[in-house]
Amino acid sequence: MHRRRFTIRLALLGVALWLAPQVATAQGKSLTIFAAASMKNALDDVNAAYTRATGIKVVSSYAASSALAKQIEGGAPADVFVSADLTWMDYVQDKKAINAETRVNLLGNKLVLIAPKDSRIGNATIGEGFNLAGLAGDGRIATGDVKAVPVGRYAKAALEQFGAWAAAEPKFAMADNVRAALLLVARGEAALGIVYKTDAMVEPGVKIIGTFPEGSHPPVIYPVAATATAKPDATAYLAFLRSPAAKQIFEKYGFTVLAAKPTT
Repeated sequence: MHRRRFTIRLALLGVALWLAPQVATAQGKSLTIFAAASMKNALDDVNAAYTRATGIKVVSSYAASSALAKQIEGGAPADVFVSADLTWMDYVQDKKAINAETRVNLLGNKLVLIAPKDSRIGNATIGEGFNLAGLAGDGRIATGDVKAVPVGRYAKAALEQFGAWAAAEPKFAMADNVRAALLLVARGEAALGIVYKTDAMVEPGVKIIGTFPEGSHPPVIYPVAATATAKPDATAYLAFLRSPAAKQIFEKYGFTVLAAKPTT
């Protein structure tokens, strides 16, 4: 009887010794995601769900798509890139810094005009003849750098469409990314801001006072792709971004899901 117990214990010890390195290997895996600043809240939740499902740690770096694209071009160790516009994904693709075969248009968003929560500025009708400069009064208007940051590019395109850019340009405070612009408005350091709908939804210190009409600027599209140096696990991560679980999270934060994994 004692001999049998001893044999069982040895077998269990052998299994434990075999499993230990397998678990350690799974726990040691990680992915690095470079993503547009506007994705932070939603992608943090998606990443947490992915880690719970797979045991693989996900580390995200959030910034303006322009800055991230330049870092990827320079060899930064990212596995996946999510841009807030097509231009910067095209840029890294031209530099052969992503795996073009993995590229998909993942999400859509809307461009909105915001003011501090306690502002006396009411709802604005955005269209032809829109007087943004007059609406701002003596205050500043915050958005991303119109020369590089996607939200700033979208904003300038829309304002030019309505003939409002020339008068409003001197009032603009250009931020490094959309979340920095959002913060300027939330703190009352800017009277108005142009950000994405999803940003306004997660910041209690601001209110949406207008939505830019579709067609007034290029569609706000978030493409995603694995980088040219991505780890093999990036393939499964990209598939998870298109899963029903991820779709539910993205939609909760106000994104429009453009690419969804077929349910079969």
